[in-house]
Amino acid sequence: MLKEVDHINGTQQATFETITAHREGGVLFAEISAPPMNLLGPELVRDLVSLIQQTEPDDSIRVLVFKSADPDYFISHVDVTRIAEYGDLSKKLSGEPSIAMLFRYLSASRLVTIAQIEGRVRGVGSEFVLACDMRFAALESAIFGQPEVGFGLIPGSGGVQHLTRLMGRGRALEVLLSADDYDAEMAERYGLINRAMPAAALGDFVKSLARRIDSFPAFGVAAIRERVNAVSLAPADDFRRDSSLFLDCVRKPEAQNRIKAALKRGFQTREAEMALPGMLDDLADNA
Repeated sequence: MLKEVDHINGTQQATFETITAHREGGVLFAEISAPPMNLLGPELVRDLVSLIQQTEPDDSIRVLVFKSADPDYFISHVDVTRIAEYGDLSKKLSGEPSIAMLFRYLSASRLVTIAQIEGRVRGVGSEFVLACDMRFAALESAIFGQPEVGFGLIPGSGGVQHLTRLMGRGRALEVLLSADDYDAEMAERYGLINRAMPAAALGDFVKSLARRIDSFPAFGVAAIRERVNAVSLAPADDFRRDSSLFLDCVRKPEAQNRIKAALKRGFQTREAEMALPGMLDDLADNA
């Protein structure tokens, strides 16, 4: 729900509960702020849905840039205590009760989407930036990971589809099965992101690129995106299958035990998750 009466397609600023958005010409900058650690909770899902609903019909907005107000966390991961609440929120945009289909909707949208990444982006947070058209990350702080296998889960919101297409089979399996963190330099080398660069240069680079794309004829940009998606965006049924498998896995007793053990060790607190892979190493003994 908007806190202010301003609208994205009217005045220059609009504020949601977890997102602050401002326009510069045809570029909309959306800054995520969902304390304490930018978990993907129902409030952020609701605001993402509203943001896209308001932005997509406005042809004067052509590029959407996502960034984070938290220097340590871009989107940490899904809030595992509230998974059951996401379905109806996602359905409002994609027509299906699935975060996977919400993200795929964003990938197929007419909007050019860019993720400007500082801090940790793991699990569904990683899947969100993978759903964006382009990803640029700060060398000093950006961390990427898919920790799901450590809980006995599968990435359920497009991670398998995007990573395999971006990195190839071997590297995708390494990232998915290691449940480890990958810094921005390694993420660039593996093809997970477009570029890694110093944080001091990141914002200006992304802004310049977004403005440049906005300056080109809209029909040409749309045609290129449509053809690239035709080659590289997985069919909707593959996203549905991953989402279904994730829900099947999360119901299994061992997965539930590991999630409970992780929560006892500080999972979903910003201090404990600064080094999440180490926590995963200890779950077998505490599950």
